[in-house]
Amino acid sequence: MGVERVLRHSAWICWKDLLEFSRSKMRVVMLVLMPLFMMVMVGFIFPTGSTIKDQPVALANQDLAVNNVSMGDAFVAQLNAVNAETGILKLSNATGFDDIKAMIQDGKISGGIIIPSNFTADILAGKQGTITIMTDQSNPQTSMMVETVLTEVVDQLGTQIAMTNLNRTYNISLAEAPAVLNPYSVHQTGIVPGNPNYFEFVAPGIMAMVVMMSLMTGLPHAISYEKDMGTLDGMLVSPTSRWAIILGKVLAQTTRGLIQGFIILLLSVVLFGVVIHGSILLVVLLIFLTVFGFVGLGILITSFADKEETATMVMMTLMFPMMFLSGVFFPIQQMPSFMQTLANFLPLTYAASAMRKVMVLGAGMGAILTDVLVLFVFGAVMLTIAVPMFKRAMNR
Repeated sequence: MGVERVLRHSAWICWKDLLEFSRSKMRVVMLVLMPLFMMVMVGFIFPTGSTIKDQPVALANQDLAVNNVSMGDAFVAQLNAVNAETGILKLSNATGFDDIKAMIQDGKISGGIIIPSNFTADILAGKQGTITIMTDQSNPQTSMMVETVLTEVVDQLGTQIAMTNLNRTYNISLAEAPAVLNPYSVHQTGIVPGNPNYFEFVAPGIMAMVVMMSLMTGLPHAISYEKDMGTLDGMLVSPTSRWAIILGKVLAQTTRGLIQGFIILLLSVVLFGVVIHGSILLVVLLIFLTVFGFVGLGILITSFADKEETATMVMMTLMFPMMFLSGVFFPIQQMPSFMQTLANFLPLTYAASAMRKVMVLGAGMGAILTDVLVLFVFGAVMLTIAVPMFKRAMNR
C-alpha cells in the first residue's frame, strides 16, 4: 500500500510540473523550436559536397599555342566539362596572379587558376606542365573543396595526354592505356548502403546533446526554483513522502527529455532524410538511457545549489565542455590525445557514439554494449548519490 501511495503521489507531482510547464506558452513553443533550430542550423549551415554550388573561381589562361596546338585550351575545355556535371564552380576570366589576388581580397572569388605561357611548350618538349591553383585562405573548407576539384581536373587532363602519347609512341590502344598508366584500382565501399554526409554524422550526437540540454536546463527550475519560491516547502509539510517528490520530479523531466529527443529523431528523418540503418527500438532505448544518465547528474547538482541561478551556472559550466569534447560535431580521433582521454570520462561521448553506431552503421546491441553499460552505470551511480543528497537538501 505504501508503494502504491508513493507512485500515486509521484504521478501527481509529475502532472503538476508538466501542467505548470504547459501553462507557459513560450516554454512550450521553445520545447519544439529549440530542437528544430538546432537541426536546421546544422543541416543547412554546414556545407556538404551536394550543397556547395557556383563557387566563383577566376581563370587566367596565359598559354601560348605552339603550331596551333594549345594545351591550355584543352585544359579549359576539360574544366568546363567537369563543371557542367557538378555545377560547383562559376568561372570568370582574369589576366594573371595580381588580378586574381585582388579579386580574392575583395571577396569576389573563392580561388583562381593560372595556366602559364610556357604550358604547351613544356608538354610538347616532354616536360611537366605546371598549373597554379590559388585559394582563399580565409575560408579553409571552401578552399580545400575548390583545390580538390581543380586538382582532379588536372589529373584527368594529364591522364588523357599520357594515354594519347602511349598510343602514338608505343601503339598502345586507348582502351589498354589506363591499365598501363594505373595498374592498380581502388574500390571504396561502406558497410551500409549510400554515402552518409556530415549531417548524418552529427544528427545522432545532436539528438543526445539536446536531450542532455533539456534535462540540465529544466531541473534547476523544477527543483531550485521551487526552493526559492517556497512551494517545495509546501510539499514537504504535506503527507507526501520524500521519495514521491523525487520520483515525480524525475518523471516530469524525463518526459520533457523524451519529447525533445523524439522531436529531433522525427525532424532528422522527415526534413533531412536521415536513414536509420539500425533498429529503431535501439534508438529509443538509447534515448531512455541518455535521459536516465543526465537526470541523476542534474538532481545531484541542484541538491547542493542554494539558488536557481547557481544551479543554472553550474549546469552551463558542465554542458558546454561536453558539447564540444564528446564527438558531437567533430570526431574524437581528430582531437589531441589528452582531449581524447578527457572525452572518455564524459557520458555524452558514449550516448553520441552509440546513437551514431546504430543510426549510421546499423550496429546491433553487441556493438554498443559497452556504451549502454557505461550510460546505465553512470545513471545508476548518479541517482544513488543524488537521491540521499536531495533528501537532505529538502530537510534543510
